[in-house]
Amino acid sequence: MQRSTNRILILLFAAALVSPAIFAGTLPKSSPEEVGLRADRLQRITDAMKNDVANGEISGAVALVARKGKIAYLEAEGMADKEKGVPMKADTIFRIYSMSKPITSVAAMMLFEEGKFFLDDPVSKYIPEFAGLKVIVEEHGKEGAAVFNLPEDDPAKQPKKATSLEDVTTEEAHREMTIHDLFRHTSGLTYGFFGNSEVDQLYQQVGLLTTDKDLAEMCQKLSTLPLKHHPGEIWEYSVSVDVLGRLVEVLSGQPFDQFLEERIFDPLGMVDTGFAVPEADLSRFAQMYTPDPQAKIKPAPAFYSRNFVGAPTFFSGGGGLVSTASDYFRFCQMMLNGGELDGVRVLGRKTVELMASDHTLDVPMSLGGSKGYAFGLGFAVAQEPGRIGVPVSVGEYNWGGAAGTKFWIDPKEDFIGIYMVQILPNTGLRHGDTFKNLAYQTVAD
Repeated sequence: MQRSTNRILILLFAAALVSPAIFAGTLPKSSPEEVGLRADRLQRITDAMKNDVANGEISGAVALVARKGKIAYLEAEGMADKEKGVPMKADTIFRIYSMSKPITSVAAMMLFEEGKFFLDDPVSKYIPEFAGLKVIVEEHGKEGAAVFNLPEDDPAKQPKKATSLEDVTTEEAHREMTIHDLFRHTSGLTYGFFGNSEVDQLYQQVGLLTTDKDLAEMCQKLSTLPLKHHPGEIWEYSVSVDVLGRLVEVLSGQPFDQFLEERIFDPLGMVDTGFAVPEADLSRFAQMYTPDPQAKIKPAPAFYSRNFVGAPTFFSGGGGLVSTASDYFRFCQMMLNGGELDGVRVLGRKTVELMASDHTLDVPMSLGGSKGYAFGLGFAVAQEPGRIGVPVSVGEYNWGGAAGTKFWIDPKEDFIGIYMVQILPNTGLRHGDTFKNLAYQTVAD
C-alpha cells in the first residue's frame, strides 16, 4: 500500500540505484508473441471472465499471465464492488488469505539461510510452550465431514461446541513437532473450521484465529490444546504457517509485519501488500462476496473485512495478507528467478530449489491433497501431470486462497499465472482452475 510519502520516496531512491524496473507500478511487459504465447488464445481468458460476470457467478476478477520475465496479459473484468458501482481494475486490492503462506515460508527460509535454525529442529527449541504436546485419542465418534460454513455474524460470537479438554483422552506424541513439520503441514495441528473433530471443536471453543491478540497469544492457546495427529505422520492443512510467522518474530526479534515490510515487500517494490489496507486505498479494496442460492452471489458479512482495516495486531502468516496481482507477480518472479528480482536477492537459488521440492514423500494427505501433487516448503509441487489432469510441467508449484485467488510458477516453461477473485467460501468453485487451463493452452513455442 502507499504507506507514506516518505517511505515511498526512500523506496524509489533506493530502487533507482538498482534498476528502474523496480519502481512501484512499473512492470516489464511484452506482446504475447514476444514470449511465445498466442494473443488470440489469451482472449479466451477474457471471454471466460466476461461470461462468469455476465452469469452472475462472480462480481469481477483480475488475471495475469507472464512468461520469460514479462507480463503478456493483465486484464480486469467486472466490478470490484457491484453494489457501489466500483469497477474492477488491475490495481484492485484483494484478500489473498492462504497465498500469504508462500510469503511467510520465504521469510522463514531467509532466516534459515542466516543459520538461525535447521529444518529438523523441534519447534519447542524456539517456542518453549510447544514442548510435550499431547495427541488426542478420538473416542467420541468419528470425525464429521469437512465443513466450511459462512456464519451470518462474527464467528467469535458463535455458540461453542460442547467438547472440552476434560472430555478428551490424549497420549504422548511419537516425537516432537519440528520446524519442517510447520512448513509442510505435518505438525499435527489443524484449522478448526475445515472439519468437526474434537480437536476442531476445541479450536473453536478457544476462538483460535478469531480472538487472538497477536501471534504470541495464538501460540500460547495452541500449547494448551492436543494435537490432532502425531507429528510427521499425516499431512493436514492447518495453522502451522501462523506458528511459522511467530517463529520469524522470535528468531528475528522483530514483529512479523515489520520483518515482511523491511525484508520482502519494500525491497521487491510490493507497495500494495500488507496486513491492512490504508484508509487512502480503501476505494481499491474489493468487496467480498459469498455464494447465494437465489442470486448466485451476495455481499459477505462485514466482519470478513474487519481484520484488514485499521491497525491490526494479529499478523496471520497463514492467511492475513492483502495484495494486488501486480505485487504478487513481483513475488512470483523473484521465485522464478531463483530468489532475485531486479538486483535484489531475497533467497539463494539452491534454497528456492529446496522449497520447490517434494517434502511430503509418502506422508498421507488428509485434507486438500490433489492427485499428482506433493507439498514443498510453502507450495504444492507437481509430480505427475497425467494424474493432475492439467497441462502443467513436472516441478510447477502453486497455491491459492480461501476466496478463490490462485497462482502458479512453472520453471520449465518460465511461466507465471495469477488469478484474483473474492468469493468466500469458494468450495466447489473452479474459476481459477479454468483460468489455469486457458492460460496453458496459449503456449505456442
